[in-house]
Amino acid sequence: MRLRCLGLILLLLVACEKGYAYEPFVIKDIKIEGLQRISLGTAFNYLPIKLGETLSRRQAISSIRALFKTGFFEDVWFTQEDGILVIHVIERPSISSIKIFGNREINTEDLTKALKQVGLAEGRVFNRSLLDQVEQELHRQYFNLGKYGIKIKSTITPLERNRIDLEFDIDEGDVARIRQIKIVGAKAFDEVELLDKLELSMPTMFSGLSGSDKYSKQQLVGDLERLRSHYLDRGYINFDIHSTQVSISPDKKDVFITINITEGDQFTIKEINFSGDIILPREEFEALMVLKPGDTFSRQRVLETRNKIVDRLGIDGYAFANVNPIPKINNQAKEVSLSLFIDPGSRVYVRRINILGNTKTRDEVIRRELRQMEGGWISTPLVNRSKIRLQRLGFFENVKVDTPSVPGTTDQVDINFEVVEGSTGTFTAGLGYGQEGGFLFNTSVTLNNYLGTGKRVSLEVNNNQINQIYSFSYNNPYFTDSGISRGFSLFSRRTDSAAANLAEFSTDNIGAKMNFRIPLTEYTSASFGLGAESTQLQVNESEAPEYYSEWVDDNGEDFTTFSSTLSYAYDSRNRAIFPDYGVLSRLSAEIAIPGGDLEYYKASYRMSWYRQLSSRLTLMMGGELAYGDGYGDTDELPFFENYYAGGSRSIRGFRGNTIGPLGIVCDNVIDASGAATEICEPDEPVGGNAKVVGKIELFFPSPFEEEVSRNFRMSTFLDFGRVFTNLENNSVIEDDRLRASYGIGAVWITPVGALTFSLAWPLESDSGDDTERFGFNIGAPF
Repeated sequence: MRLRCLGLILLLLVACEKGYAYEPFVIKDIKIEGLQRISLGTAFNYLPIKLGETLSRRQAISSIRALFKTGFFEDVWFTQEDGILVIHVIERPSISSIKIFGNREINTEDLTKALKQVGLAEGRVFNRSLLDQVEQELHRQYFNLGKYGIKIKSTITPLERNRIDLEFDIDEGDVARIRQIKIVGAKAFDEVELLDKLELSMPTMFSGLSGSDKYSKQQLVGDLERLRSHYLDRGYINFDIHSTQVSISPDKKDVFITINITEGDQFTIKEINFSGDIILPREEFEALMVLKPGDTFSRQRVLETRNKIVDRLGIDGYAFANVNPIPKINNQAKEVSLSLFIDPGSRVYVRRINILGNTKTRDEVIRRELRQMEGGWISTPLVNRSKIRLQRLGFFENVKVDTPSVPGTTDQVDINFEVVEGSTGTFTAGLGYGQEGGFLFNTSVTLNNYLGTGKRVSLEVNNNQINQIYSFSYNNPYFTDSGISRGFSLFSRRTDSAAANLAEFSTDNIGAKMNFRIPLTEYTSASFGLGAESTQLQVNESEAPEYYSEWVDDNGEDFTTFSSTLSYAYDSRNRAIFPDYGVLSRLSAEIAIPGGDLEYYKASYRMSWYRQLSSRLTLMMGGELAYGDGYGDTDELPFFENYYAGGSRSIRGFRGNTIGPLGIVCDNVIDASGAATEICEPDEPVGGNAKVVGKIELFFPSPFEEEVSRNFRMSTFLDFGRVFTNLENNSVIEDDRLRASYGIGAVWITPVGALTFSLAWPLESDSGDDTERFGFNIGAPF
């Protein structure tokens, strides 16, 4: 053993001698041997010695260290020949390429960025010692995703000209599943109730779809904050999470989580005071309070109160107001005295409003949507409302608002609205298929922002088994400076009802309409319009229900009608497509006025209510009520104006237009004796003059990447409804049962239109119903 140690010491001495075993000498010349990729000038640039200097042992060591610090060389040593300093180097190889295989959860671009941060990138010098750091970084990223069974194999392949290829073969393994979550110390609430507040969960029936049983460190941190908020919002002001243990099974597939908490006591509000610069009447501040003395303390309600006061001050121009809640805790009495310190700051005025990024849209088109004016004091609600109005135009992919202070002032700001122009003109020509319309061909040119003026121009050709439509429409949203819009349309439409699962008839319509929309308030508007339409009706009496034949005998087959429409709408949605909060309701009426061949009216009310339950869930409840009838010389609503239900746009789970009253078809049957007998039996649906439809739908995130998710959403739904008729004759069979269905659905907005899918199961149905579990429409309008 002693001989081995002695040999090792001698070997080290020899190695040192290679670099430093010479007497000091004057440098007559310097040679560098071993350079391949590194230029001679680069090497000399890092060398701290020059010709004519005396090279001492200390200078030699310092020079070698300087060359090593460059990272270019694996080895450096000095020799001298007759005053000539010879520097011997062995270059480190450069990285020619980096290839990554087997990664699914983290894309290659993100992994490449992580490697670059550590120091490995194509074109850089390869340092073998960095491989350990790289593997640690990759392990860390996958551990954050709950993949503890990850295996990484790195391969170095030498190439010519002192280069290498690096390959990382990643076996991600499976995500560790949560087998147990325990909350220790919970007394005021049941453990099951607390576990329901967490996004992470133990395996359930739906966890495979939601991924809630996959462990993630980031999600655990978020869940701990949710648990803390649950207690603080219910008065447990001294609640504390004093430890969290996460253990992994030996096979790294199962995770066990233990959360240790101390609840503390529940506190109530003793009193609420205001302090600071109270610039508004105290009663006005008190009216904004969502807490009062005697209530259980709630952090959420305290913050809600704070935000309401800040918003109220923002209306009067105090854009940078600060409201600081200061709780004073009495642990003995279990009470909290809450003081709200108000610092409104200075009233801020708007010097200038700048519009940025609008390369196509005219400045005036944007400015007419703004509710904040130049020269007045800034109002936070008006600025926010202006942003929402710009988002709802549909012209911009993104809208940002910035309020920089004016240099040299303390009470002035500029407002910058920066927009990112989107595609406002579309040309589509394609084929599609819909279950209600069959194969379809559509061609359309739509300019939603014609020449940057905000006007909409559209030309459409749409042919399918049910309809052949040719139309042109134009709309000017600011026909007047006050925001009154005017639009008109010309159309030709041919309809074959038999292809829509209805009793057989067909219509040819040609018409024109003009309408005006008048804004009443920020959220409400009224519309009225006039139209003229020519209708040619064709009924095959041998195939059509008796109801149709009787109506044609009374009213004929060719009509000219003049109509007037009135509507009132309320719209507070934050977006026109895929909203997550707000209400859209519309009350409308259409009247075929005297002077035409038919006189009837139709009235309807539609409503959609959206509420964001969380960052991932949005609830929608809505429905439609509709009623129509004849008046004057027309006894009843024309059957070709009837209401229908069923299908992917109505009550899913049933074939399109099949819910409602059935027509009766009679035929003469000759028996063996030659006698004719009339036999009548139910035929296809004929619709009705009244309809009730309701929907409850819960939208949730799609499993796809964020870029796709912007135009894609999924949902679970409950549909229900019924169609009525007021006919009192033997030619129609009334349907008096409510229909309902439930299922899952998806909508994908594409350049050619919306793709809608649904999988539905009827809840309430009749033995004669035409059910349809899977529904879809491709290339159909949204």
